[in-house]
Amino acid sequence: MVTSLPALRRTGMVLAVSAIAFAGFARADDPPQPRSETAAPAGQKGGRGSGGQNSSASEPHRLPPDSTTRQTLDLPGRSLNFAATAGSIRVFDGKGEPLADIAYTSYELDGADRATRPVTFLFNGGPGASSAWLQFGAVGPWRLPLDGEALSPSASPEVKPNAETWLDFTDLVFIDPVSTGYSRFVASGEDARKSFYSVDGDVNSIALVIRRWLEKHDRLVSPKYVAGESYGGIRGPKVVRQLQLQHGVGVRGLILVSPLLDFREFTGTSLLQYVATLPSYVAVAREARGPVKRADLADVEAYARGEFLADLVKGEADKEATTRLADKVAELTGIDQAVSRRLAGRFDVGEFRRAFDRKNGKVTGRYDGSVRGFDPYPDSGNSRFGDPSGDALQAPLTSAAVDVLTRKLNWRPDGSYEVLNGNVEGNWDFGRGINPPQSVSDLRQILATDARLNVLVTHGLFDLATPYFGTKRVLDQLPAFANQRVKFVVYPGGHMFYSRDGSRQALRGEVEALIRE
Repeated sequence: MVTSLPALRRTGMVLAVSAIAFAGFARADDPPQPRSETAAPAGQKGGRGSGGQNSSASEPHRLPPDSTTRQTLDLPGRSLNFAATAGSIRVFDGKGEPLADIAYTSYELDGADRATRPVTFLFNGGPGASSAWLQFGAVGPWRLPLDGEALSPSASPEVKPNAETWLDFTDLVFIDPVSTGYSRFVASGEDARKSFYSVDGDVNSIALVIRRWLEKHDRLVSPKYVAGESYGGIRGPKVVRQLQLQHGVGVRGLILVSPLLDFREFTGTSLLQYVATLPSYVAVAREARGPVKRADLADVEAYARGEFLADLVKGEADKEATTRLADKVAELTGIDQAVSRRLAGRFDVGEFRRAFDRKNGKVTGRYDGSVRGFDPYPDSGNSRFGDPSGDALQAPLTSAAVDVLTRKLNWRPDGSYEVLNGNVEGNWDFGRGINPPQSVSDLRQILATDARLNVLVTHGLFDLATPYFGTKRVLDQLPAFANQRVKFVVYPGGHMFYSRDGSRQALRGEVEALIRE
């Protein structure tokens, strides 16, 4: 999940380093100890109630103790025996005061050598999305079928054994940032919220939780991987960089699923936003006539980076160029030529979603443009519609996550499970500097710092939230030493392309190759 582009424009927010972001957190689980010239650094305390922390009796809304259960997963041709742990890690500020409990779910295969067994840490985006999307959509032991138009809010939330789980070749730790899933604030007040609801504060807390989990589970020497989806493209490289510099933890590989790496091309008057989205618009149009692969869009990609961009740069003052551009966009997408000329061929995502099939009173999905649903106000001059490819998933996914955590894993927090918390996005501090949020600089740094680090970047063809061609343009600018260790793959499907069986299977194969190499 990624914050909507209109929401970003409304805030006008850009990246800046907050003093709270890096100074606000001291340790996870154990509060910092006073230092003196003769005192050793604070060690591990083991029990979550130690160190003068309040008891659960005086904190009625504290998350319950970690729960570890033994599980067996029967899959075609194999059975997996593993330990599943649902629990949390407490984060403290520099004064030893508790700030938040951050929930995680981990799966560790039985009988593996901890020193050589890989472990992968996964999170989604938003900001405000829990890790349920990756856990129950693609990667975890159990999967909820996410079948596009066939899925509705009232669909059964029953999960099934996931034949494409990554657990065969890596242990898995799913992290829910604060205010997502069951993760919650312990401290009250605006300062606590600000310390987490920011680009760098968020990254710092996730890196801290990863380090603490490794210590807590005796896995510091294990090969480590990080995977992030959507806004996880901003988080991922920054978390790896933070682990390298602040926590003494090296990461072998970074996996990015439908990532956004740079907000700059999607803000203000940037012409690159139209270059980024055009191939996905055309993919949606061609998918309506039959199956489409990225290779089928070679002509559109060449046009987008060539003549299309050249005509955009000439501007609407050049009437010949503008008409040529608008007519070509209409031809490629099937949208009415008069509509395309009125918009000068410059369709933002919301305009395309409504214009594409308006004659039938339908809108396309934002997360998956190949999914269409009814426009609730088809005759209105204003656009007032949701996302048929995303809205229908939230109810069954929430129910599935709660059912697995409570019934299978025997972990029963109070309060509500937040699969996608809009309040987080609404209160997020993207900064107030002169540069919008981007992680490309961090990606360059982590690749330069560690010559053994490899990156896998994956996208869906019909994703209008984080269009694949925008990421391709960004990656093409990397220096040769970095580009050689970044693999870019595009699959049929949308933002959650793993909802398609073939794409989910292909993703698993790419990740396994990365981890086993």
